[in-house]
Amino acid sequence: MFEKLELDDDLIHAVADMGYKTPTSIQSLVIPEAMNGRDILASAPTGTGKTAAFLLPACQFLLDYPRRQSGATRILILTPTRELALQIFEQAKALCKYLPHINCGVITGGINYGTDRDLLEKNLDILVATPGRLFEHIETESFDCRDIECLILDEADRMLDMGFSAIVNQIAGEARWRKQTMLFSATLEGTGITRFSSELLNEPVELEADSSRKEKGVIHQWIHLADNANHKLALLTHILTNQVETAIVFVKTRERLATLVGQLNSADIPCGWLQGEMPQDKRNAAMERFRSGEVKILVATDVAARGIDVDNISHVINYDMPRTADVYVHRIGRTGRAGNKGTAISIVEAHDIAIVPKIERYTKQVLKRRVIADLRPQNKEAKPPTKKKISTKTKKAMLKAKRTASSKKKKKGRGKKA
Repeated sequence: MFEKLELDDDLIHAVADMGYKTPTSIQSLVIPEAMNGRDILASAPTGTGKTAAFLLPACQFLLDYPRRQSGATRILILTPTRELALQIFEQAKALCKYLPHINCGVITGGINYGTDRDLLEKNLDILVATPGRLFEHIETESFDCRDIECLILDEADRMLDMGFSAIVNQIAGEARWRKQTMLFSATLEGTGITRFSSELLNEPVELEADSSRKEKGVIHQWIHLADNANHKLALLTHILTNQVETAIVFVKTRERLATLVGQLNSADIPCGWLQGEMPQDKRNAAMERFRSGEVKILVATDVAARGIDVDNISHVINYDMPRTADVYVHRIGRTGRAGNKGTAISIVEAHDIAIVPKIERYTKQVLKRRVIADLRPQNKEAKPPTKKKISTKTKKAMLKAKRTASSKKKKKGRGKKA
């Protein structure tokens, strides 16, 4: 029960209105530690209530230590994408439903700068922002970090992937008077997250939630082998027409997205689309059409789709395979959320086959091969490329050549000095 977490009655009332009865695993782990003022380094699977895990203690902090005088933002939440920023903002407003004195705001790319400035002139308690746009305001001195008391980084692994680490570090440096920092990531593995957290957190408590059976969705995963581009499109068209209720179809580039959207429309399969650097009004309109059920299919690139939180997405389809196994996991996490069942289908051409064993090793799950009766592949499955073993003799020769080259370079350098 949320009452056992010592949250204010107004917050518990708002949580109940949102349909939550008991805390999830990550909420039970994070909320007590965060309310004790500890820095947090946490990971949890997608769809397990991570957003409320940091918003609830942040709101409780604002209630326990109310603002004594007007000032700038007190709680800053950084997130990698516009879509995710807007979702967090909406959830923050819902949790503050009975707390009208707590002001929430959101700043992302794609919005007019004048709108941002009007927002920043207010006494904001909670600000959700994407790093790039916020840093532009810091550089023009239209945003002041000195009043920030808590810095929250959501989907930190994705921020690293998108190249935001330097900007986030600069923002954190501007907010160096803060009392608390929380970092959330889909995984805590890898040197990137380790280095990132060591630079930003002060003696953090490390929390890693294993989803309960109720929280953990079941995602059925398989692949269809495609002979060529035409076969690939035929497979997708069949799947979308005969198997899918709602689906996100992933492609790797904006050019591929434009081509596929045109092909689906020509096949009388209406779809929405999301891509990077998309004007916010068009992005919002596309998501509203998808959420409302006006269109059942959403074609998206990775940059655009991270953070999409839509209930009951039945399928995720990898029309283009991702470049890494962790991106695959992020993609399929759009389905099978909060205990629901979902399906992830990958359509794999020969040139994509190398990523399949990497995904299987990363997820510790074999991706079953399936066929559609009228669309059976004519070619055998391609074999993943194997690294050629280098003989000991060749290794020694390569090492000798490297040493010789290094020695010549040093002699040349000494000659120039003389």
